Amino acid sequence: MNSNKQIGLLSLPVFVAALGYFVDVYDLLLFTIVRQPSVMSLGSTAATIIEDSAHIINWQMSGLLIGGILWGILGDKKGRLKVLFGSIVLYSVANFLTSFVQTVDQYAYCRFIGGIGLAGELGAGITLVSEMLPKNKRGIGTSMVAGIGLFGAVFAYFTFKYTSDWRLCYQIGGVLGFGLLILRVKVAESFMFESAKLANIGKGNFLLFFTSKKRFIKYITAILIGLPTWFVIGVMVNYSNKFATGLYGINLIDSGKSVMFAYIGIATGDLLVGYVSQYFKSRKKALLLFYSLSIIGMVLFYSSYNSNDDRMYAICAFLGFSTGYWAIFNQMAAEQFGTNLRATAATTIPNMVRGALPLINFLFLDILQKKLGWTIVQSGIFTGVTVMVITLIAFVFTEETYHKDLDYLEHDNPLP
Repeated sequence: MNSNKQIGLLSLPVFVAALGYFVDVYDLLLFTIVRQPSVMSLGSTAATIIEDSAHIINWQMSGLLIGGILWGILGDKKGRLKVLFGSIVLYSVANFLTSFVQTVDQYAYCRFIGGIGLAGELGAGITLVSEMLPKNKRGIGTSMVAGIGLFGAVFAYFTFKYTSDWRLCYQIGGVLGFGLLILRVKVAESFMFESAKLANIGKGNFLLFFTSKKRFIKYITAILIGLPTWFVIGVMVNYSNKFATGLYGINLIDSGKSVMFAYIGIATGDLLVGYVSQYFKSRKKALLLFYSLSIIGMVLFYSSYNSNDDRMYAICAFLGFSTGYWAIFNQMAAEQFGTNLRATAATTIPNMVRGALPLINFLFLDILQKKLGWTIVQSGIFTGVTVMVITLIAFVFTEETYHKDLDYLEHDNPLP
């Protein structure tokens, strides 16, 4: 396999991939932003809102987990563009349906469908851009896609702030999705995928991750190195108002505003991380720098310094910046596997991380708070330490991919 058909950083595929991720993040984070008013309007009370919110977000994340496998396999079998078209249609329809729900369970089921649709957007887009950009520009290109795309959360916050109608916000998300579908028509398929179609080898075989010990370890560690991102957003920032009560008492924290500040930080970090990786000529060194910042942010979050609303918002922004390595994390997922398995890897791995949030919530809420009776602050600290320890162990066993050539295929090597 060999081809020199490459694109520039300011080309249409990069631009459309960035817009696609913008819409993806808008839809993905919208529930977190409208969580309290939307769930309360469906009958939740102050006593049940955390449980009902966790129920809905767990369904959404479970949809992402299932969709990640589905779209990943289809991306390698049928093409990156077909996945992008199919996923956009599904999550756009799901957004319209969400705007008409009348119960918490209906809300959860619609977000499950939306999660399945959203799962295909990022992985297919990152795979497409990674395969079409030259080796020395892959990291920067992915940073541009992620950095621009992550401002979708900021747009979601201001959309709700100025409309004050959570149902209308979901409808706007549906319209954005169908608008993106029109732009996607002009984007070409990846030349690496087109070349791989001619090879007589299995494509999109999810079981290949488990038939080779080396490939299995790569796959598992590729998932675990991304865990802190969704712990920070799904637990610390999402429940920042509850943490504020536990840390310093009376507060006026708006968790939607916390998400907005965090995603400004994440987007900024993701715009920079590609250049940091380029400077170090290493994906792993860039990751380690951002992990260090994440640990500092977590210490600040639970310390006595976090003593008022302004500091809470500032720390959420810093935590967001410190987890702004989503671009490099997704880049590494794409770079670690051959063309016939790359979309499956790049789509399933980030969605496995998103799908891990229900497990993190289970530890944080069900075991530590409900069963053991720990406070929200104690539970948050223990869960955060657990997540970071697992991540750092996985980081040690993760391969460096900065200089890797992507024009190769995965073969079915049996377990030794």
